[in-house]
Amino acid sequence: MTRLPDDRRRTLAARIGLVRSMERGSVVLSARLAEAFLNVPREPFVPVFYRRDGDRFTPWGRTDADADAWLAQVYSDDSLITEVDRVHAEDAGPRSITGVPTSSSTAPSLMADMLDALDVRRGTRVLEIGTGTGYNAALLCWLAGADSVTTVDSSERLTTTAEARLRACGPAPTVRCADGAEGAPGEARFDRVIATCSVRRIPAAWFDQCVPGGLLVVPLKGVLAGGALARLQKLPDGTAVGRILHTPAAFMPLLSGSRRTPKIPESVAGGRQRASKVSGSVLDDWTFSFFAQLHMPAGTVRDYHREPDGAHVTTLYDPMDDSYARIADRASEAGATVVTSGGRDLWKPLEEAHERWLTLHRPRREWFTVNATPDKQTVSYAAPDGRTWDWDL
Repeated sequence: MTRLPDDRRRTLAARIGLVRSMERGSVVLSARLAEAFLNVPREPFVPVFYRRDGDRFTPWGRTDADADAWLAQVYSDDSLITEVDRVHAEDAGPRSITGVPTSSSTAPSLMADMLDALDVRRGTRVLEIGTGTGYNAALLCWLAGADSVTTVDSSERLTTTAEARLRACGPAPTVRCADGAEGAPGEARFDRVIATCSVRRIPAAWFDQCVPGGLLVVPLKGVLAGGALARLQKLPDGTAVGRILHTPAAFMPLLSGSRRTPKIPESVAGGRQRASKVSGSVLDDWTFSFFAQLHMPAGTVRDYHREPDGAHVTTLYDPMDDSYARIADRASEAGATVVTSGGRDLWKPLEEAHERWLTLHRPRREWFTVNATPDKQTVSYAAPDGRTWDWDL
């Protein structure tokens, strides 16, 4: 009997450990999904990633001294940050940097949930938006066959690297460097569309490139952390209908075009002050934040921090009409002090949303449905008593 080299035995054991870890959690792995995670290696796609220490990120690659610890992290059920402000971990050298993560390898259990929802069979034509490291594309190749998979990313650095690593691991998909919002124009339409980046609204091209009867699995997210996964089926009339899945998903946003996040003013003159029973910290609760952002205009940006005394401070700003709100916890009693300026009180709709959410007994995200066309996209909730609510995305 041939004995496997020590390094290969360690990596196989790590993959088995990952699958067992996912099965012990909330993920239900089909036999085919389990086979995919057992047979597709993760480490070739993340040879270097960032370790987070406070607001700093330090590249971590495998060395003889920490090989076991590095491999354990690769096969943990965690997201691995691979880019910060478009600086790839492999290009950062030994120094730590600050900034905002712009690409990562998704936590495997979340990948499994999305792949399960996508329902990929052999020969299913799949379009992936967001190549990233290429690991998810490799799993799709295992499930559908490499000839059936097209993956798109706007970063030439990512697509070039991912394509090389996919080919080194076996049959590779079609890899394109392009604006993900445009999908893969010029190719035959796809049976499945999956995004590994978040969008506020589903781009029109994704509808156009999905066949009737096909499925779309798309992370929906506004400015808050409470992202959600939508699983939609495209109908013959071009509408896509479906539900929000139970899994929270705060994916990084789709990088499309040259839009930049507007800067929130540090202060405003002539603001109006009032009291609120609701602290801005409610927006940090992922069980509420999904519901909250249904009540926020698409262009609203948010910042928050804690003061040295522990008080929570949230700032909201809508550049469309320069509306501004600062919500600061009161030191001596419950609630917050709100200062607003501009055309609208940005905090009032969120106060009302929080009250409605409590009245509806904290509805879970999987109780919501989605009805979408390229022109109009809505999220709906039907209460047990028959009342319904609709929100435009």
